[in-house]
Amino acid sequence: MSRPTVLLLHGPNLNLLGSREPEIYGTATLDDHVQTASASAEARGFDIAHVQSNHEGALIDAIHAARQNHAGIIINPGAFTHSSWAIHDALAAFDGPIIELHLSNPDAREPWRRTSVVSPVSTGSISGFGGDGYRLAVEAMATLLT
Repeated sequence: MSRPTVLLLHGPNLNLLGSREPEIYGTATLDDHVQTASASAEARGFDIAHVQSNHEGALIDAIHAARQNHAGIIINPGAFTHSSWAIHDALAAFDGPIIELHLSNPDAREPWRRTSVVSPVSTGSISGFGGDGYRLAVEAMATLLT
């Protein structure tokens, strides 16, 4: 029997983690965070499939494909958090658990970052824990999948 997979989805500019605003996002790279999530998932009996794109349509395509291929979605939508109703709608069509993830705490930052169009279609949100948020998101997902 194959193990379930969870889609770990990253939006725009997150490919620059490690060098982009390290005072906010830390010095760990996107690959570092994916490795953290993958190791945590492995220990909990599922696998991670990772997609990062700076293009909204590519993220939507990945969410659509997840409907047939993945048990859940962990998404750090980047700036699309605040503006992409198209990602909101794609996530709303996904039947499994969805965890919104942010390295920083959007509520402690600029006022425009305090609006999330992803939260209303997410099972839950994890923010402000830096890279440890990936482990926390995987643990939450493991609980939701059992």
